[in-house]
Amino acid sequence: MFDTLSDRLAATFKNLRGKGRLSEADIDATTREIRIALLEADVALPVVRAFIKQVKERALGSEVSGALNPAQQIVKIVNEELIAILGGETRRVKFAKNGPTVIMLAGLQGAGKTTLAGKLGHWLKKQKHTPLLVACDLQRPNAVNQLQVVAERAGVAFYGPQPGNGVGDPVQVARDSIEYAKQKQYDVVIVDTAGRLGIDAELMQQAADIRAAVNPDEVLFVVDAMIGQDAVTTAQAFLDGVDFTGVVLSKLDGDARGGAALSVAHVTGRQIMFASNGEKVDDFDAFHPDRMASRILGMGDVLSLIEKAEQTFSQAEAEKIASKLQGGGKDFTLDDFLAQLEQVRKMGSISKLLGMLPGMGQIREQINNIDDKDVDRVGAIIKSMTPAERTDPKIINGSRRLRIAKGSGVQVGEVNNLVERFFEARKMMSAMASGKGIPGMPGIPGMGGGSKKSAKKAPVAKGKRKSGNPLKRAQEEAAAAERRALGPGQGPAQDGGAFGLGAGKGPADFELPKEFKDLL
Repeated sequence: MFDTLSDRLAATFKNLRGKGRLSEADIDATTREIRIALLEADVALPVVRAFIKQVKERALGSEVSGALNPAQQIVKIVNEELIAILGGETRRVKFAKNGPTVIMLAGLQGAGKTTLAGKLGHWLKKQKHTPLLVACDLQRPNAVNQLQVVAERAGVAFYGPQPGNGVGDPVQVARDSIEYAKQKQYDVVIVDTAGRLGIDAELMQQAADIRAAVNPDEVLFVVDAMIGQDAVTTAQAFLDGVDFTGVVLSKLDGDARGGAALSVAHVTGRQIMFASNGEKVDDFDAFHPDRMASRILGMGDVLSLIEKAEQTFSQAEAEKIASKLQGGGKDFTLDDFLAQLEQVRKMGSISKLLGMLPGMGQIREQINNIDDKDVDRVGAIIKSMTPAERTDPKIINGSRRLRIAKGSGVQVGEVNNLVERFFEARKMMSAMASGKGIPGMPGIPGMGGGSKKSAKKAPVAKGKRKSGNPLKRAQEEAAAAERRALGPGQGPAQDGGAFGLGAGKGPADFELPKEFKDLL
C-alpha cells in the first residue's frame, strides 16, 4: 500500500547522499519533495503541513548542521516524525480488572468489521484469552450467519440469539451477552455492531445506545485503509458520535494509496492499535508505529519477522536440525528439508517475508514475482518420493526420477534441479554449522570461510642462498665465521639492531615467532 510513498521518499533521500553540508536551499528542495510524496499518497493536508513544519524546523537546527552525515540525519528526522504521526508508542488493549473485558467494534458497512472480529478473536485466543463474538448487526442480510462462520473459522465462541435480517433488538443482545459471558466464563466479549453506507443519525444513535448498555473497555473504530480522504471525515464523525478509544486499519494489503490511514491517528488523537493485511485469520497483528515508519522508509521490519518466526518455528525441531547439520550434514534428509519448508510456509507469503528485510524495496518487482506455488511444488516432489529416497537421495536414478515427476505433476528436469539443489544446500548448511563459512565465499574473520581449493598454500621458507660472485661469497663466509667466533650476545647485533629484533641475534639469526609462522 505504501510502495509509491516509499519509492518517492527513497528517490528524495538519494539526492542528498554524498553532500558534506546541506544548505537551506537543499533542505527546502527536500521538504518540497517530501510534501509532494505525502500529498500523492493521499495524506490529509493538515497532517502534511504539520509534518513538513516539524521536519523543516529540525533540519535547519544544529542536529543536521553539526552532523557528520547530514543525509542520514534527515532520514532519522523523517523517521521520527513519521512515528509521531502514526501515534508514537505501540498502544496495547486495556483489559478490565474484573472481567469480562468488553471490546466494541464500530465503523461503516464494508469496512470489514465482521471479518476483523474473527481475526481479533483468533489473536486474543493466541494470547491465552477466551473470547466470545457477539452478533449485534441485525440489519444487514445474513450478518449473523457470517459472524458465526467467521467465529468457527477462528476457533472462538459465538453468541447470536436473534436471527437478524431486520429482526431483533441489538441493544438487548449486547446487554444479555455480558451475563452469558460471565456464566460461561469468557474473559473477552467482542461486540460486532451494524454499519451504514454513510453517516446517519440512526447509525450513531444505535452505536451510542450499545455503548451505554455494555460500557465497553475499548471502542475500536474500524477504517478501510483504501477509502481515501473520506477516512478522516468518517473518523471525526464517529469520534463525535461514539467516542472511540482506538483505530483498526483493515485491508492494509491493498494497492490503493493508504495515506489517509496515516492521517487518522493524527487528526483524531486516537492511536492505531491493530492492522489487518490479508484474508486469513492469521493476517492480523498489533500495530507498531516505529515498525510501520521503518517499512515506509525502506528499512524493513526485522522485529516483526523474528516474532513471526518465533510463533511458527518449533524450538525442539530447530535444535534437532542443528544437531544433524553439525554432525557433517549427512543425516540431514529430504524429510527434514520438507519440514523446514512447511514451517516457512506457515509464516505466510514468501514475498511478504522478504519485504520485511532491509533494502528489499530496491528489488520489489523481483520479490513480487515470487510465486508461493513454487514452494508447494517442491513439497509435492518430495512427497512423491519413497521414504528410502528421501533418506538417501543418491539412490534416485533415471527411472525413479521419471516416476517422481509423474507423481508430482512436474517435468523430470524439476526433479533433477531439486535433488542437485538439495545436495548443494546440505553442503553449504553443514559448512556454516561447523564454522567453516560458506563454500566458495571469502573467509570472514571469526567465521571461517573459503573452500579448501581456494585457500593459498603458505610459502615454504628457504635457507639463505649463497652469492654467485666468488669474491662476495668469500666475504660472507668470513663474516659468518667471525660471528660464530664472537659467540652469542657479542658483536654489533647484540642490541637487536635498529629494530630491536632481540638481544644476541643478528638479522641472519632472526626467526619469526611460531604464531606468525602458523598464520603464514
